[in-house]
Amino acid sequence: MFETLLLNFLFMLFPVLIFLIFFENRPHAYNRKILVLLSAITMILCIARPIRLETGFIFDLRYIPFIIAALYGGYRNVFPLYLILNIYRFYIGGEGTVHSFLFSTAVLLAVPLMSRSFIRSRPQNRIIRATAVAVLSMGCYLIVMSMIVKNFDRQFWMLVFYALATHAVMMAVLMILLEQIITNLRNRDRIMQSERLNVVSELAASVSHEMRNPLTVTSGFLQLLNRSKTLTPEEKGYIELSLQELNRAEKIINDYLSFAKPQSENIVYSNLQAECEYTKNVIMPYATIHKVTVEFSFSNSLRTYYDRTQIQQCLINLYKNGIEAMKGLEEGVLSIDISERKQDILITIRDTGIGMTKDEISRLGKPYYSTKEEGTGLGMLMAYSAIDKVKGSIEVSSEKGKGTTFLLTIPAKAG
Repeated sequence: MFETLLLNFLFMLFPVLIFLIFFENRPHAYNRKILVLLSAITMILCIARPIRLETGFIFDLRYIPFIIAALYGGYRNVFPLYLILNIYRFYIGGEGTVHSFLFSTAVLLAVPLMSRSFIRSRPQNRIIRATAVAVLSMGCYLIVMSMIVKNFDRQFWMLVFYALATHAVMMAVLMILLEQIITNLRNRDRIMQSERLNVVSELAASVSHEMRNPLTVTSGFLQLLNRSKTLTPEEKGYIELSLQELNRAEKIINDYLSFAKPQSENIVYSNLQAECEYTKNVIMPYATIHKVTVEFSFSNSLRTYYDRTQIQQCLINLYKNGIEAMKGLEEGVLSIDISERKQDILITIRDTGIGMTKDEISRLGKPYYSTKEEGTGLGMLMAYSAIDKVKGSIEVSSEKGKGTTFLLTIPAKAG
């Protein structure tokens, strides 16, 4: 039994190891398909090599990858596993086929309902919840089995003990590994983002001031030249176009300057209420022009240190992007909610615009990437930079045609 148990544990590790070695850096959608396929292989191997007790009872760990897929991926990911599990189980045949089908159907209907709240919970809670679901599921299966067997002897209670203990330990170990992998991936992304922000900050500090001087001089001379009465309309048009391009270049340089280190005179210790209300009032006319309704709510008492100017610019950029995502819609809603959770300040910015794909979300905050045709991407980079400087994080969730939600999490600090 012990050898088979170790073999089943190896089956459980199989998708984790294969994913880490070969598919860690692939696009998200492709990763999901690969993980579903690897989980299906694990289930088949567990069914093919069950754990046999000395008492004659047998059980396997097929529902561990099944439950993990249901909790992390919901119905979309677990349904293919449900089909594969039952097709293979009917192919094997034998006693318990119908019971397996009914039980897997019950798990399919019940467990994915917890997917959203499960994903939003903290890593430690996810480990505990997944382990509890595995034990509870196997417990329900054993209860149903006891109604059929109707023989509660020592052998049956040994089955109950081994089955529950094995599922609890295996699920806990796997969840710890999975959560550590997720944490490592997020830390890697955060480090890469910080490196990109540092590069842009250094570029801003070393180049921006030197670039503004010749631009200012050139712009001044062009404005003087534009006053000349000897210029033809065509020549005036050329000068106007040149001035527009110089203004655009100066705007880009100003965006670069915003990446510089926070100015000490702008550092405040506050709950963000003044900045949030100010930026909301600034963006209201822009929202009105584009027929967007702004819904604002503030319920935060936590305070932290931050650069007032950079936080204001960060919020304005996110509001503006949300409004522009709703251009052309008959009715758009920009929802702004500032709240608190334990020791974190939460800023939720939600729009009902065109939404983004997973690939577009993964590229947000990278220099020169923008979902707008004329965008430079510096606005989003500036937003990520401002939140990064207060040790916060930005989470983005979006769906094409339904809108986008930005969740800014800023840790509170004692005064």
